Amino acid sequence: MESPCDSGQISAILHYSCNASKHMTVRSGLLNFIDGLWSSCGDERIIVFTTNHRERLHPALLRPGRVDTHIHMSYCTPRGFRVLASNYLGVNGNHRLFGEIEGLIEDTEVTPAQVAGELMASEDSDTALEGLVKLLKRKKVEDDELFDGGVRKGEIHKGKEAES
Repeated sequence: MESPCDSGQISAILHYSCNASKHMTVRSGLLNFIDGLWSSCGDERIIVFTTNHRERLHPALLRPGRVDTHIHMSYCTPRGFRVLASNYLGVNGNHRLFGEIEGLIEDTEVTPAQVAGELMASEDSDTALEGLVKLLKRKKVEDDELFDGGVRKGEIHKGKEAES
């Protein structure tokens, strides 16, 4: 049976569930690789690392000098939506759907990229905003279905992993 450390996936490499000695060897190799990127790139490079689980990363990976800037990419907010609507549709101020959209955004987890995708679907602002309302309502139904007794299924799954 293949160990997660053998799969070649960085997320598996950095997860603490691997065999301790093998894990240390792989993590050391990864850190040496990253340090090699810095030394070979010179001063004019930006290297981007992304993760959905920063808490799972070893502190050595996140130390200053390896990762100097941490940017949290949150879900879309009503203010962010207004900026996107202005940029993509040229709608500044108010629109008849803004109130409904902002209420749905507050109740739904949607990324700015998902919102932008809907806003780019049509050059007509009414059509694009109506499409966004449909997306947000669909996501709200999906989010509501993820709740089981007031707890997200993902949190239930995390709890089960911790127990085993």
